[in-house]
Amino acid sequence: MQYLEYEQQLDPQRLQRLEAIEKQTREFINNPNRLVTGVVTIPVVVHVVWNTASENISDAQVISQIDVLNEDFRRLNSDASDTPAMFQSVAADSEIEFCLATVDPNGNPTSGITRTQTSSTSFSTNNNVKFTSSGGHNAWPAGQYLNIWVCDLSGGLLGYAQFPGGSASTDGVVCDYLYFGTIGTATPPFHLGRTATHEVGHWLNLRHIWGDGGCSVDDFVSDTPLAGSANFTGEPCTFPGPNTCSTGAGDQPDMFQNYMDYSDDGCMNIFTLGQKARMRALFDTGGARQSIL
Repeated sequence: MQYLEYEQQLDPQRLQRLEAIEKQTREFINNPNRLVTGVVTIPVVVHVVWNTASENISDAQVISQIDVLNEDFRRLNSDASDTPAMFQSVAADSEIEFCLATVDPNGNPTSGITRTQTSSTSFSTNNNVKFTSSGGHNAWPAGQYLNIWVCDLSGGLLGYAQFPGGSASTDGVVCDYLYFGTIGTATPPFHLGRTATHEVGHWLNLRHIWGDGGCSVDDFVSDTPLAGSANFTGEPCTFPGPNTCSTGAGDQPDMFQNYMDYSDDGCMNIFTLGQKARMRALFDTGGARQSIL
């Protein structure tokens, strides 16, 4: 969310576009006749931007991350059974899949992976990694691809993402090379690919499950319990965990298992039906990511 605030400082119209996307999302959710049917498949390009040899992660590590995205967004993850019984009824297969691009913007065959050696020893949220001129790699057309940059991020940052409605030249997701995929440089406790799952969730218009505020702030999803703050739950992922907001009758503990919380990778295992609806609204007629279909 800090990155979103940064965007709003640079672009006074950013908030207005976000509000328009929220309006379209509400209309989609409230009108069953508009529901997008079938599996949505998103072409992905992964830009590996490296300074040291260890940062130049293997194709196999990239593919391991694509596999995790498909498992998590289709609820095929092996730990789906770890979702607590009280949340099982709202657990969702989002029917969104990801594949490495096979054709580049010029119509040529591609592996869906680019590699750029850089003199920059690390990057931050200032988007330098997204531009060839500043040591990174230019985005492929945002209307056709999900751009993911993998690099060394400074300050202990795992990753960041751009919400829909931002500049096409910076659209996509950035992940630190230590927290991408499940093999190679993937480092516990963020070694199961859930950093990218979380950040792609933002790219698909999901907010943090605690709404980035207290108990009076929502994530715009009715089936995720209110939470007062982020959870940093680690294994063994004991449930029930914190219950930071008391909502009276029917109150539920925090859903720290949600991909949009800050729990360790081994504790994450669920998107909800409400989150599914928000994501799929983007692909409705007039949706912010419809062009990618």
